[in-house]
Amino acid sequence: MRRWPDVEADNLQAWDASDRLILDEASALPFGADDVVVIGDRHGALTLGALASGASRVRVHQDGILGERALVANAERRGLGAGGSGMPFAHLPLDASLVEGARVVLLQLPRSLDALDEIARLVAAHAAPDVRIVAGGRVKHMTRAMNDVLAQSFQSVTASLARQKSRVLHATQPLPSQATPWPRTQRHDDAGLTLVAHGGVFAGTSIDIGTRLLLDAIPSMRSAERAIDLACGNGIVASALALARPDLRVLATDQSAAAVASARATAEANGVADRVEVVRADGLETVPDDSAELVLLNPPFHVGASVHTGLADRLFADAGRALAPGGQLWTVWNSHLHYRPALQRAVGPTQQAHRTSKFTLTVSHKP
Repeated sequence: MRRWPDVEADNLQAWDASDRLILDEASALPFGADDVVVIGDRHGALTLGALASGASRVRVHQDGILGERALVANAERRGLGAGGSGMPFAHLPLDASLVEGARVVLLQLPRSLDALDEIARLVAAHAAPDVRIVAGGRVKHMTRAMNDVLAQSFQSVTASLARQKSRVLHATQPLPSQATPWPRTQRHDDAGLTLVAHGGVFAGTSIDIGTRLLLDAIPSMRSAERAIDLACGNGIVASALALARPDLRVLATDQSAAAVASARATAEANGVADRVEVVRADGLETVPDDSAELVLLNPPFHVGASVHTGLADRLFADAGRALAPGGQLWTVWNSHLHYRPALQRAVGPTQQAHRTSKFTLTVSHKP
C-alpha cells in the first residue's frame, strides 16, 4: 500500500499495526452483508481489509480528500473497479446516510475527543441496535478518556489486549438517542465573530494564538478583489476577511471534510456566505497559475500523528504557483520550525511582520 497522493516519506506509512489489529478483532463479525462502515481510514487499509475479509460493499468516511484518493489508488492497484464495474465501496459524508442500519463500524480512533464524540453519537443514533464499533489506535495516542467518551453513547465499552503497541476498544449496545451538540457554536465578541465547528476541526470553536496574529494583520494586507484562506480550518480567517472588507470575495479551501463543513457554517453564522466560497480540495488545485492576489495560511505541522513539514512545503509551493506577480502570502507558523527559507524558495522575498515567543507571522511577495 502507498500513501500517494498524500505526503510520502521514509518515516510515514500507509498503514500500521492498529489497522491489522482492528481487522483481526473484527474477524468474527458479519462481514458478508452490506452493513459494514469504515470511518477514519487513513489510506485504505481498513476498507480493503474489510473487503478481503468478506464484506460485499463498504460505506466509508475519510475526513481528508487525500486519504480518499489514496484509497482509490490502492484499490485500483489491486484490480478493484476494473472493467467499469465500479468500486465496492462508497465515500459518504459524516451524517446519518453513512451509518444508517450499520452493524459493524471499523474506526481508526481520532486523536480529538470531540471528533470521537461526534462519531459515537452519530453511530448510536442511526446504526442498527446490535451495532458493534471496533475502534483502534496506537497505545501512545490512546487515553482512558476515549473509553469515557464512547461510554456516553454505548452501554458496553471494553478494551482488547495490547499488541504491537496497538489496542482496540469495542463499543456495543447504543444508548437511547440524545440531542447532538455537533456542530458547536461560540460567539467571540472580542473578535466580532461567531465560530461553528465540527468535532474533527483543529481548535474547534476557539481562536488559537497563531490565528489571532493573522486576524490582527488584516488591515496591513494588500488590497485585493479576491483573497484565499488556504487550509481554512473552521473558516474564521475567511469570515474575518469578508467582514473587514465588504467588497472582497474569499475562497476558503481545505482537504478536510470537517473543516469545509465548519467553514461553511461559520460563514453562514457571520452573514458572509454570499462572499465566501468554501471548497474541499488538495491545497489550491482549483486555482489557476499566477492568478491569486492575496493568500493567508496557518499551515498544519503534523501529518497524522507525526511532526512533519512535508504538508507545509506542499502548501507553500502551491501558493507560489497560484500567486500572481505582486501577490502576497501571509503565513503564521510555530517559530521553532524556521519556515522562512522555505517560503523564500517557494514564493519569494519574505519579511517578518510580527513575532511572539511561540509564533512568527511573515509576508512573502511573489516577484
